[in-house]
Amino acid sequence: MSDPGISGTTGLCGVIGDPIEHTMSPVMHNAAFRETGLDYVYTAFRVRSEELGEAIRGMRALNIRGLNVTIPHKVAVIPFLDEVDALAEKIGAVNTIVNDNGVLKGYNTDASGFLQALLEKGVDPQGKRVLVLGAGGASRAVSLALGERGARIFIFNRVEELDWAYELAARVGWHSEHEAKAGELHRQNLAGVLPNMDILVNTTSVGMSPETDRTPVDADLLRPGLVVFDIVYNPLKTRLLNEAEAAGAQTIAGIDMLAWQGALAFEKWTGVQAPVDLMKREAIRLLEKYET
Repeated sequence: MSDPGISGTTGLCGVIGDPIEHTMSPVMHNAAFRETGLDYVYTAFRVRSEELGEAIRGMRALNIRGLNVTIPHKVAVIPFLDEVDALAEKIGAVNTIVNDNGVLKGYNTDASGFLQALLEKGVDPQGKRVLVLGAGGASRAVSLALGERGARIFIFNRVEELDWAYELAARVGWHSEHEAKAGELHRQNLAGVLPNMDILVNTTSVGMSPETDRTPVDADLLRPGLVVFDIVYNPLKTRLLNEAEAAGAQTIAGIDMLAWQGALAFEKWTGVQAPVDLMKREAIRLLEKYET
């Protein structure tokens, strides 16, 4: 579909963060707006932490329809909003804001995007045993989404931030029918629990570009029957995913979660079904450009 161009009626959406230069969101959303014929444009705004309140007030003043929120603002933005939906409140982080005539409501489509990426691949975590690596912001979204779905969750984190894992496990337990457990991320613990796990999720940055030779799990611990989801999307296929595939495991790439969280945000802003496959293709095209 041809681009109608920007006019006096064009709606504005965007993403705020710091740094923001390498975001995939503009290419995904502008492709989606063109494909659906919606009169919107999406851009990126670098917003420093001390400017966050002004930026959100500016969202109201400029009638910006929607914003994605990325590092380091996902938690800090909450006090500036009028409402936060139930899942985002449980997670304690917002990555999507919808402006309805000056009323700003926050959502977390990281959580729902992660779950949608799993379900799309035929994997329902309900009743499954899931090992989540990491206990930072991404893990909070992933772990709460899994807990709400009825998974049995184990959270491993490095010893320096082991208390984060225990705190997150307690939070998941409050909002789930099952108690979540926590432990230290090292080979002995991995070797002890992985044979009993159905799903392994990496929410750490281990293996992310430029350190693509690193992996959080030794290859000999991977096996057929295991589902391995690495939310790292740069590179498109991490060392963990390559080795999991070689071991006969089912793999899910971070680009799937990226595309779905964007698609769900798009639908909240527009009320129109997002062309998620197109958004994914556009993100892959841009990442491949970075990799060359």
